Amino acid sequence: MTDDTTKNGPDAPAADAAADAAAYVENETAQQEPAQPDPIELLKAENGELRDRYLRLAAEMDNLRRRTEREVKDAKSYSVAGFARDMLAVSDNLRRALDAIPPETRAAADAGLSTLIEGVEMTERAMLSALERHGVRKLEPVGQKFDPNFHQAMFEVPNPDVPNNTVVQVVQAGFTIGERVLRPAMVGVAKGGPKPAEAETNSVFDEKDA
Repeated sequence: MTDDTTKNGPDAPAADAAADAAAYVENETAQQEPAQPDPIELLKAENGELRDRYLRLAAEMDNLRRRTEREVKDAKSYSVAGFARDMLAVSDNLRRALDAIPPETRAAADAGLSTLIEGVEMTERAMLSALERHGVRKLEPVGQKFDPNFHQAMFEVPNPDVPNNTVVQVVQAGFTIGERVLRPAMVGVAKGGPKPAEAETNSVFDEKDA
């Protein structure tokens, strides 16, 4: 009897109101509480971050490996550059000594002088051959277009038979080591004239103008 009175009596609306208020408060509390992150999503995010770090580290290691290989290669190729440059000075002196011998002296040389000349020539060839084994190459610029990266112009030679800026004479041989210039070639460059067809065309225009 007491329970029915409580449910259906005059206190029933108050009880319902209290229940609704409690449900409202509970709902508001649930909404205010932050939602807990999904553990699977956290693992995915962490995995993605670790993968990015790994890729960046792998790229850095690859760049370091390539740079180290390049530096080691350069060290092997160019470590003898200074020594090779000094040896070229010795080779130049041997060549100057040979060029200083007049042709008539060579022709009339006795056995002793001929042997000496041959010995100097063999020494020069052996020195250049040894340098070549270490990556030193002699430039052959005659007939090529003048290139300031490999040649050093010493004078101009008037020559209408070849294109302008063509190397026609070598004063001092040039050499490269690997991909670098060890010593530029000192050259004479042609100061070429106009082609015959161009010269005839110009003369025709000059006659018309006259």
